[in-house]
Amino acid sequence: MNIHEYQAKEILRQFGASVPNGVIVLQLEEIEKKIKKLNSSNLVLKAQIYAGGRGKAGGIKIAKNQNELIKEAKNMFGKTLVTHQTGPIGKKVNRLYIEETCNIAKEFYLSCLIDRSSSKIAFISSAEGGVDIEEVAKNNPEKIIKVKMGLSKSINDEDIKKIITPFTLSKKSEKQICDLIKIIYK
Repeated sequence: MNIHEYQAKEILRQFGASVPNGVIVLQLEEIEKKIKKLNSSNLVLKAQIYAGGRGKAGGIKIAKNQNELIKEAKNMFGKTLVTHQTGPIGKKVNRLYIEETCNIAKEFYLSCLIDRSSSKIAFISSAEGGVDIEEVAKNNPEKIIKVKMGLSKSINDEDIKKIITPFTLSKKSEKQICDLIKIIYK
């Protein structure tokens, strides 16, 4: 199943996860109206295509004000992004997601997927996360933790501790990530 970032964040929000506020834009004419719903002048503009590597391909831009955001949106909308996942043909940008920025002190990687080879749920985590996770996997695979588990109604604390092993977190942050993992696993 393919879903865009804004759709995934809406699902997470419905299950109680904390995600930044954002709006989807399907036509350039609706940008000004939509960004009035956001509580920040610092915004991030994200191309919504079915591919990773959007940031490196120019599909993610941080804007300091509304004028800068509108200018970047006009440049991005309708553009074809070529990433390592799209191949040379690329994907045309027909949707933009505008989101309130947040201060990032440290970036981690956490994903949850179905491991088809084992028919289990797999959580993948790394303290080296972010946009270069493929490079980490290639050059330093020991920095990536994979925790596979069978389907059950809940995830146990032992598995959560394994998943968060690479992260050095305060007690408050540790509780937040544990809550997030429980939300994701629901």
